[in-house]
Amino acid sequence: MSQRHPIIAITGSSGAGTTSVTRTFENIFRRENVRAATVEGDSFHRFDRKEMRTRLSEAERTGNKHFSHFGPENNLFTELEALFRSYGETGQGRRRKYLHDPVEAAPYDQEPGTFTPWEDLPPETDLLFYEGLHGALVTPEVNVAQHPDLLIGVVPVINLEWIQKLWRDKNVRGYSAEAVTDTILRRMPDYVHYICPQFEHTHVNFQRVPMVDTSNPFIARDIPSAGESLVVIRFANPKGIDFPYLLSMISESFMSRANTIVVPGGKMELAMQLIFTPFIWRMMERRKRAFGVL
Repeated sequence: MSQRHPIIAITGSSGAGTTSVTRTFENIFRRENVRAATVEGDSFHRFDRKEMRTRLSEAERTGNKHFSHFGPENNLFTELEALFRSYGETGQGRRRKYLHDPVEAAPYDQEPGTFTPWEDLPPETDLLFYEGLHGALVTPEVNVAQHPDLLIGVVPVINLEWIQKLWRDKNVRGYSAEAVTDTILRRMPDYVHYICPQFEHTHVNFQRVPMVDTSNPFIARDIPSAGESLVVIRFANPKGIDFPYLLSMISESFMSRANTIVVPGGKMELAMQLIFTPFIWRMMERRKRAFGVL
């Protein structure tokens, strides 16, 4: 953790909704005039799309049924921790981008599914913002979770997560339901060992819970809407959180535990704005004080 060079990390599994959280923070950064160096977790995959397919085929031929993007063999965990450590100490580091689709790839004149070259982070940024799979990872070899000043977990209940992945991969990426189901099953051991344990290290967790039947996600025709959901927000340390203020500002919200507030699904971004804007204020005040500006 660093007062001069703070880090915010959003962690969650594929299709969990971390992109919506990123959009909310981008709005906060723009409004509060915060210069953020953004890092995408997918850029720390070890292999590009073509090479990953080759490796997957090889794994299947050798009987490895659990080869996935979630585990250590397919990610640069050491390099991710090194980036966090470097930024916390110096405000510098290196990043690259993973180009998901033709729109992202076009400006770089590259194929979708490839990485851009490594490059230095922009100079004189106020904080590092990470969004991806492993922002709170802890293994015997690496401890990514020790570096961020604010760790946020985003995860839907498991059946909703599967519905979101099935819908996205079928309708956006053109995969068959069978192919997506195979991916879900293949990822499960790494999901249990490398994704779920991260949420014990996060400072705030957001979990979307649908209020409609999701008992068989593999036959669902659409994703439950925000209006059909509740969001459970759990604070690891509720000290300093103004729950009465949040309850007064977010209609139909309620406390389910002493450290947990539940809000309507459609109010999740509002809740994030109310919760995290003061965090950013305090972070920037500490940064200025550390540099002797105040």
